[in-house]
Amino acid sequence: MAMIIAWQVMYLMRLGRVCPDLPADLIFDSLEWKSSYVLLEKAIPKNTPTLNAVLRNLATLGGFLGRKSDGDPGAKSIWVGFQRIQDCVYGIQMARKLEGLS
Repeated sequence: MAMIIAWQVMYLMRLGRVCPDLPADLIFDSLEWKSSYVLLEKAIPKNTPTLNAVLRNLATLGGFLGRKSDGDPGAKSIWVGFQRIQDCVYGIQMARKLEGLS
């Protein structure tokens, strides 16, 4: 299981470097990329952001500082940020289920 997740993170990191202008909704669910903006307390864009913008959000959530000399985000910061996003999405899904019960 860890190999599959590691492969996905490395693929995501490489795709963000090779094709940074792809729309984020090709890779991420709308709830995932919108959560990345909310967790960083940024305004949610009206149009779908680029893959690079969402990856930078994930990396920032994972500890990436994004200074001029830092280069592109690495696998570890993307992985940690993606875990935070998945927890947030899971919480939203559970809240929606609980809302339907009341």
